[in-house]
Amino acid sequence: MSIDHKNLVGRRSFLAAMATAGTAAAAGADVYDVRRFGVLGGRDVLETARFQAALDACSKAGGGTVYVPAGDYLSGGLFLPSRVSLYLEAGATIYASTRPEDYQEHAPNFITARKAEYISILGPGALHGQGTKDLGRRPGFADEPRPKFRTQVMLLEDCRDVTLRDFTILYSDSWACHLRTCEKVVVDGVTIFNNYFRTNSDGIDPDSCRDVRISNCHITAGDDCICLKTHDGIPCEDIVVTNCTTESIATAIKLGTGSDGDYRNITISNCTVRNSTVGVGFFIKDGGTIESVIVSDLAIENLRDPSLVNPERLSNMSYPLFVDIEKRREDSRLGAIRNVMFNNIEIRSNNGILMQGMRESVLENLVLHNISLRVTQPYDYSRRAKHKGGDSNPHDDRITLYARQPSYCTLANLRNVVVDNLQVDAAPGVLEAYARSALSVFNAQGVVLKSIARTPTGDFGPVVELHDVRPSLITGCLAAPGTGTFLRTYGMAEDDVALEANNLRLAQKALERE
Repeated sequence: MSIDHKNLVGRRSFLAAMATAGTAAAAGADVYDVRRFGVLGGRDVLETARFQAALDACSKAGGGTVYVPAGDYLSGGLFLPSRVSLYLEAGATIYASTRPEDYQEHAPNFITARKAEYISILGPGALHGQGTKDLGRRPGFADEPRPKFRTQVMLLEDCRDVTLRDFTILYSDSWACHLRTCEKVVVDGVTIFNNYFRTNSDGIDPDSCRDVRISNCHITAGDDCICLKTHDGIPCEDIVVTNCTTESIATAIKLGTGSDGDYRNITISNCTVRNSTVGVGFFIKDGGTIESVIVSDLAIENLRDPSLVNPERLSNMSYPLFVDIEKRREDSRLGAIRNVMFNNIEIRSNNGILMQGMRESVLENLVLHNISLRVTQPYDYSRRAKHKGGDSNPHDDRITLYARQPSYCTLANLRNVVVDNLQVDAAPGVLEAYARSALSVFNAQGVVLKSIARTPTGDFGPVVELHDVRPSLITGCLAAPGTGTFLRTYGMAEDDVALEANNLRLAQKALERE
């Protein structure tokens, strides 16, 4: 008797995935092979009705797994019902149709689920969005017209108990995975590979969701990789992002800009960011609050070659860490950011950190601990601006005010701040081209600075600048041989700053007052 080894291996991987996912299929529930419903395969045959027939039959029977064997397939919009798992076998790729008429009520979503529960999409197969062309990201193409119809690979709305595991999304035309007001979501081991130069091709967007775990994912995106959002005053809370690798022409890991609701109880850890305009960005524009957030153990690399992207929206707005509060419009509510910690962050960039509140809404209770910034090459700040991250208030005087300060870490409009162990190490020629401080703080109350250093030493401006900061404590700092001025203050009285337990004897000037 001959044995079909390919199908046998596929069946084993399928059963293993079912067991891992904890689906009903592992307990012997029915498996619905799409071939039983007439699916033929091939990229020239539209299989929407036959795929949907398999999904509906599985749902009508009380749930189970719809199995897609290896092969290429073409489909329009599909609806994923409750208690159904869609399993994509190794070598299976479902291509999203590019024709609007193939989506009907699901437009523009390739896969849609609404008010569903206990649903899953499992790999190791792939969903292909066919958004392969560049759009709006290259120099000179910032205002390139957007197509009227663009598919989104996945919209899951008002769903509970969702598992997305071990499959791949390729070339989503716009957002790859939009989770809208969902609860109890696991996204694990998912790979998203979009065109890096295609605008709006986000990776994973949890939008006003609760209890979401995103882990072990790899995402390359022509927009934000992982972007938390809020709408209609509904919070985004209890979110974990861990062990992911990201590459974004926009912001790799982002909170905002849609911020009508609050963000709270969020941890981002053990992630790698590479070749990204912004590493981690917090954007409050619509009156929401970001609070109780920990960002830890990240390796961040900004754009490797800024000349490849348009300067209007990208290369002149590049930051490894970026935090901003603004009112998107004059009538927008005033938002807030408080109780945020950045810990153990290793950065390679030609640009510095910017965190700025508003005078009407300062950043509160901010901690930066163990931040290492390796400045790889000189970069001219003369046209630098804060990162917009979407629609932005053009009348905000902070668009360039703090972005162009000669500093590699600029903090403005704050209350209760600790910066503990900030190390800025510039490559040869960087500080000679543009003399910049390691740290500048503006308009702040209650600032503690510990172990702040910049190398190489030389007459490159002060290591630390304080502008209207009171009270403040600087401690545990060491001025290396060759240091020029260590600390310069502006608009501050003598008792506004205390220097304790430092060794600044080798600096030409420990303190200058302006």
